[in-house]
Amino acid sequence: MRRHLALLASTITLTLGLTACGGTGATAGDAASPSGKKLVIWADEKRADVLRPFAEAFAAKKGAKAEVVGIAENQQKAFIEASQSGKGPDVMVGAHDWIGNLVQNDLIDPIEVLDNRMGDYVDVARKAVTYQGKFYAIPYAVESLVLFRNTALAPEAPDTFDSLVNTGEALRKAGKATQAVGYTVSQPDGQAGDTYHMYPLYTSGGGYLFGTNARGDADPTDLGVGAPSSVAAFEKIAALGEKGSGVLRRSYTSDNASAAFTTGKTPFLVAGPWKLADVRSSGLKYAISPVPGFAGKEPARSFVGVQSFFVASKGAHKAMAQEFVLSTLGSVELADALFKAEPRMPALKESLAHARTADPDVAAFEQAAKAGVPLPSIPQMSAIWGPFNALITAAVKGDPVPPAVANAGRTIKEQLPK
Repeated sequence: MRRHLALLASTITLTLGLTACGGTGATAGDAASPSGKKLVIWADEKRADVLRPFAEAFAAKKGAKAEVVGIAENQQKAFIEASQSGKGPDVMVGAHDWIGNLVQNDLIDPIEVLDNRMGDYVDVARKAVTYQGKFYAIPYAVESLVLFRNTALAPEAPDTFDSLVNTGEALRKAGKATQAVGYTVSQPDGQAGDTYHMYPLYTSGGGYLFGTNARGDADPTDLGVGAPSSVAAFEKIAALGEKGSGVLRRSYTSDNASAAFTTGKTPFLVAGPWKLADVRSSGLKYAISPVPGFAGKEPARSFVGVQSFFVASKGAHKAMAQEFVLSTLGSVELADALFKAEPRMPALKESLAHARTADPDVAAFEQAAKAGVPLPSIPQMSAIWGPFNALITAAVKGDPVPPAVANAGRTIKEQLPK
């Protein structure tokens, strides 16, 4: 892949240079001589440290400079505002589900990569960065929810969520645990539900957010919230809530769910790779497997997020940015370095093979990601979060499910971007 991308990057640079000389596309100065120019890359602070030497080495070969800026929070908002004011970067690091919004606002360009080269990435990552039939990013890391299991309390992986609950409840009643499962029900403030974490149970119960069109993209005209299947799904969730078995409670947030697991108070934790360091440092013997679904129902399908590299459409050095993304950000060397800095499953198959050898947990995360679905990147997802979060809270609290689901569906439809 490194050879393919390097050759393709050189071809793109030459093509854009010729185009610029003809008076369109990139400026002649950008394509013909980047000397004296500065390639600006924005990333979160942890990845900025890893990217810096790679960016500087690439720029030096071009007679240019590189500046890697760490953006601590609100990265997408900061990128949009800076780009619209002409002060944005050339390359941005971010989540794949930004794509629809950024494309709608004409803030990122398609990646100039041949379709067959994207075969070097795992399927779910390739699908995630595809929008309206075009590749809008180079993926580098994949993340999804998994089931962490305390093997001292639960030696065997549960094959269904029902058996998970039964095991957890038996341990709780025996005084060996204080709750059946560490499950994130609410946001950190405890006031709103958490759609991301509840999605596996919702899909297993038969619910969906948006249907798909013939191209496989999320279809905003087919809203699943409010459909009979979504009512059935939330009836299953409500049965686990505060007026049901009590397995799910509004007080369960990401932090206290994780703490319950790492201190041995629950045998199970549903969380992502961002909790792996905490689990390891706890000293518990653990295992990782996909989140199981309800008995006799659909498989539990977690959202899959893909961290990616974007080329800014309003960047000052678009030709150089395209070459940098392909030749450097698409390299196994950088993918390996990013994995070493933070153990997230690599999207590049060659780096994934290296990661599997270095870390036995990678294969478990890979298995979970294969069963998941890319978080929809369409702009209409912005209408989902608030109403769906409120619906989770209502169902877990014990409010009647059908009217709560109907209200959420109406609210989402009213808020859908046109």
